[in-house]
Amino acid sequence: MRPLTFLSDYGTDDEFVGVVHAVIARLAPEARVIDISHGIPRHGVLQGALTLARTLPYAPAGVHLAVVDPEVGARRRAVALRTGEDRLLVGPDNGLLLPAAERFGGIEEAVEISASPWRLEPVSATFHGRDLFAPVAARLARGEPLAAAGAPIEPVELVPLDLPGPRRDGAGLRATVVGVDTFGNVTLLADHGDLAAAGLRIGDPVAVSAGGRDLRAVYARTFADVAPGDALVYEDAARLIAVAVNTGDAAAALGVRAGQVVALAAP
Repeated sequence: MRPLTFLSDYGTDDEFVGVVHAVIARLAPEARVIDISHGIPRHGVLQGALTLARTLPYAPAGVHLAVVDPEVGARRRAVALRTGEDRLLVGPDNGLLLPAAERFGGIEEAVEISASPWRLEPVSATFHGRDLFAPVAARLARGEPLAAAGAPIEPVELVPLDLPGPRRDGAGLRATVVGVDTFGNVTLLADHGDLAAAGLRIGDPVAVSAGGRDLRAVYARTFADVAPGDALVYEDAARLIAVAVNTGDAAAALGVRAGQVVALAAP
């Protein structure tokens, strides 16, 4: 029995997460299910993909179910993938699974599961997490072969993920917000090398701006390097650049959410 991880944008106010767990429990009652997160921003494919890629290396090899699916019921495919370490990823073909697959050496086998013989009938047009992804993930967790889940496809046919990389802006940098955590820390799709290329070094002051709001921050290693209430720019645990206010809320101060752009520059 393979362990099974589960990530989605379902939230926990409704029954969606519980119903997916219930389907898995009926088909694979001995499977251990690890909930990675169900707080991905609604329809946040990019945020879900990056969360999956940075967390799965800490999870045991097994089946990894991910559902962030704004095109559910449309023509997008549903897929299951095998990567290195014999990991199996199940979810929509919208780029959500690809960064995680790359972390494990790329895709070794791919099948389309949209018409999987393992699906629950009738299949809802709006809840493929219950009727399609959950039963496929559960059967794979039981050890059933990937080839039996659907029809083979070439990995090159999968829909790529658009990663909005950082852009130089004069002497500064513009980067996309890819996450806001419960502390209000703002994660950007940029890394230490991007700040170095913009001439910013640890200890430097940094002007942070977004949507007409500004923060005066310091490029620091950790929160304790600045006084409570002061802002900092730092490298987070996923080695991405983030903006925070020590004991405060940087997202509220800047008025930003996932998908918006933040500018960083020497003042």
